[in-house]
Amino acid sequence: MNGPMGEDGRSGQGAQDGQHRRAASRTAVLVCQGRAAADGRAAVGRFADPVAVRLLRDEERAVVEQVRAGTPPQGWRERTGYEGVRACAEIAVPRTVAIDEALRSQASGQLVVLGAGLDTRAWRLADLAHTDVWEVDHPASQQDKRARLAAAGAEPVARSVRFTAVDFAVDDLAAALAAAGHDPAAPTTWLWEGVVPYLTRAQVRATLAALAGRTAPGSALVLNYQAPSAKAAAGRLLTRLLGSSVTAGEPWRSRWTPQRMAALLAEHGFRVTADDDLLTLARPLDTPVRGRTSLRNGRVAVALAGP
Repeated sequence: MNGPMGEDGRSGQGAQDGQHRRAASRTAVLVCQGRAAADGRAAVGRFADPVAVRLLRDEERAVVEQVRAGTPPQGWRERTGYEGVRACAEIAVPRTVAIDEALRSQASGQLVVLGAGLDTRAWRLADLAHTDVWEVDHPASQQDKRARLAAAGAEPVARSVRFTAVDFAVDDLAAALAAAGHDPAAPTTWLWEGVVPYLTRAQVRATLAALAGRTAPGSALVLNYQAPSAKAAAGRLLTRLLGSSVTAGEPWRSRWTPQRMAALLAEHGFRVTADDDLLTLARPLDTPVRGRTSLRNGRVAVALAGP
């Protein structure tokens, strides 16, 4: 891990080289499309993301409108894109509701979003009005997001947003946060959504070690991860082999049972207080459920710093 953070929000040479090696995340776009497709149509009163659609480009909005209208396109490739957004919307609703409610209950003056992608919380959650937000992501994805925000004219509702570019595979997360003004002596809410499956176990451990070293008493970690599933693994492998998904080049690299995740978090000073699968979280929301396997294996955990 290497490279200090610059004033423009990018890290040093290591992350700049990484930017050339990797394009902006397509998974981030798909998740944003899913939230946009569900906005105002699912779990009304508990789920809302009116900012998501504003971050999408015209061709990305087109499939969102098809999903919202329930009009699948002709052609297998177009239909695959449609089904991907529809399925992502189904996953996004319980995941977003659970995380938003956890953030409200664990409110602190500092929120660090690890692997922020096209997350919109700093632009839509009024509860963050007195919170400084650090958005940590790969330089290529962060550059793409900032361009989308500028095009949309979106203004944050959070007290501040500090873009902190980090390639989790090579850069020093702790050094990047220190350079970006994060205060390790003050309580922090850490949000780690939609990232863990794409990291190796060693990278997950290294990231936890970095944030644990900057975690004060009273801090919390809100974590989304994937549990092992032979059926889900086979489906993703087939998708990669067929190249039938825009995210086929972004494979999952680690899955965790709740027991192993709790043990790992305990090693780094976090005590799990809640850990639920998305299917359980979806039931009280009264939303349509088709992809039971995907919902059953996705999980949201909340852990507090300390014994």
